[in-house]
Amino acid sequence: MARALKCAALCLMLLPRFLLAAVMLWLLDFLCIRRKVLLKMGERQDSPDDPPVCVSDSNKMFTWESLRAVWHGQKLDFLKSAHLGEAAPNTEVVLVQERRQRVVRQYADIADFLVVYIEEAHPTDGWVSSDAPYQIPKHRCLEDRLRAAQLMFTEVPESNVVVDNMDNSSNAAYGAYFERLYIVMDERVVYQGERGPEGYRISELRNWLEQYRKEVVDPQTAVLCV
Repeated sequence: MARALKCAALCLMLLPRFLLAAVMLWLLDFLCIRRKVLLKMGERQDSPDDPPVCVSDSNKMFTWESLRAVWHGQKLDFLKSAHLGEAAPNTEVVLVQERRQRVVRQYADIADFLVVYIEEAHPTDGWVSSDAPYQIPKHRCLEDRLRAAQLMFTEVPESNVVVDNMDNSSNAAYGAYFERLYIVMDERVVYQGERGPEGYRISELRNWLEQYRKEVVDPQTAVLCV
């Protein structure tokens, strides 16, 4: 009974935000609206560091799989245990392959960069996106996830890459779905970005690191990208 009441309360709290997102997805299936929205979002982009939100005309936004993905992401965000100023969750991850070819260019003196590869946002057997650079199905086992994570080395060749476990504990703890930026220092969350793709702001992370560099140089700073 207690569990049922908790689930009901969670649904009631998430429902308004979910319905708003569902209406937005439905509207974005009208190409004239989609193009105007993407144009406005591009005009508001403050920094070239921030990746643009790209949705091709062929992508269907309002589908059963897209609604499931949005609900899943909003639920993870609401229930996450990582919060700004609080202790950073120490979740289990699996090392793919350590990369030490070169240090991360600009902030290697103050930060260690780590990419945590989580579940696919747009798998080929889920909410499919024709804009995705790779066609990857849902991970059925850890080997599937490790194999897919190898592609991350093409995108971030200078970072270490780990994968979330199949319980998705990192994704749940950090509310990372679809993507999210964090800075962890002394086991505490000192920067928490908004949920991607629209909230994925590399410029904000860069500004934080620049300010930190001015104040103090500490090699124990860690940047977590999930």
